[in-house]
Amino acid sequence: MQNYFYELSDILFKQLQGDEQLLLSFEGEDSDFVRLNNNKIRQAGCVSQRSLCLDLIEGKRHAEACVELAGDKEQDIKQLSETLIKLRDQRAFLPDDPYLSFATKINNTEYHHDKEVIDSHEAIEQILQAGIGLDLVGIFANGSQYVGFANSMGQRNWHSSANFNFDWSCYLAEDKAVKSNYAGFDWQQEKLAARIENCKQQLAVLAKPVKIIEPGSYRAYLAPSAVKEIMGMLSWGGFGLKSHRTKSTPLIQMIEQDRTLASTVSLREHHARGLAPAFTGSGYIKPEQVQLIESGRYKDCLVSPRSAMEYGTVINAGSEYPCALDLAAGDLPDEKILSELGSGLFINNLWYLNFSDRNACQLTGMTRFACFWVEDGEIQAPINVMRFDDSVYDLFGTNLLELTSERDLMLDSSTYGQRSNSSMELPGALVKEMCFTL
Repeated sequence: MQNYFYELSDILFKQLQGDEQLLLSFEGEDSDFVRLNNNKIRQAGCVSQRSLCLDLIEGKRHAEACVELAGDKEQDIKQLSETLIKLRDQRAFLPDDPYLSFATKINNTEYHHDKEVIDSHEAIEQILQAGIGLDLVGIFANGSQYVGFANSMGQRNWHSSANFNFDWSCYLAEDKAVKSNYAGFDWQQEKLAARIENCKQQLAVLAKPVKIIEPGSYRAYLAPSAVKEIMGMLSWGGFGLKSHRTKSTPLIQMIEQDRTLASTVSLREHHARGLAPAFTGSGYIKPEQVQLIESGRYKDCLVSPRSAMEYGTVINAGSEYPCALDLAAGDLPDEKILSELGSGLFINNLWYLNFSDRNACQLTGMTRFACFWVEDGEIQAPINVMRFDDSVYDLFGTNLLELTSERDLMLDSSTYGQRSNSSMELPGALVKEMCFTL
């Protein structure tokens, strides 16, 4: 794969004319996908795909295109060469790009994850065995992902990662279900078994009569999957330099009014995690991490090449949407979550989140799947679906009591076009008060 990409690159670079420069970005995967319903295999397949994006530059003008590769050298070279000619013709009609930015200093890198691809057949057998008697519905994805970069100045970068992602729900009846996920680089049967056993225990509680919770403020525990939904909302414009300079970030009060979160909240973009590449699509090398929030105070922004050019600062990311968020762990052990919660709400999942007041970082959304009422440290009953409306400055600021000492690594299960290489590693959060309006 890597050698094929470099071979195609060398051929294309020889076709350049005059002062032209060419940037090439390669993406590919070899993935297994298995869909399950009622704990039975309903659909299984494999996807092998590769694409190559070309950016043909002369001065400040450039034209881009992406080509799906067939894997046949003669066919691919013919298609790529024709694309290069078309880009040259198109570029003549394009205006200068004032924010065009690409690496001119050569930094060659090569990264191969040290874990081998797990055996999909073996993993599925373990899933089916652990899920006996359950209406288990989900999708299993597993395989290798590849990203490469090359430019006509001589730079070469390669990144490959072997990972898996099993995203599933166990249904009791109708819309009553427990959702779970197991993802990472090193498949361990005992971890899968523990998570499915936890689903069984929660299904037993879900079968009890629903406790109706009236609108109001309640002590609550947010599981990592619920925290993920909140962090996902903050990611839309929260951390990018462009959104900060245009004052469209929902965290604007941290910048202009010196508002803070709890001192236990430290959030970073962890490029070194190994799922996404350590280089950008224009050849810049990312730092190992970018500290976004440190001890509750905003520290740094994600800066894309275009924003760096526009605002005259240093590049630290490929885009200004985080792809490897990492919220530092706290001190609350998992086995003490219920006792520390005491009486209140145990919230596994949230969805339909949106801003009710963007400038105040006020969010609204719904509880989803298995959420419970806890009394004196014991789960008592499932609760009705509820709507919350609360500020991040309260949830992760004045009302945050503790973060869990254990965190969940959650890979983005999106497969639109290709498997996503985004991820988050997050703890759960215990809050003394969370506002519910419906």
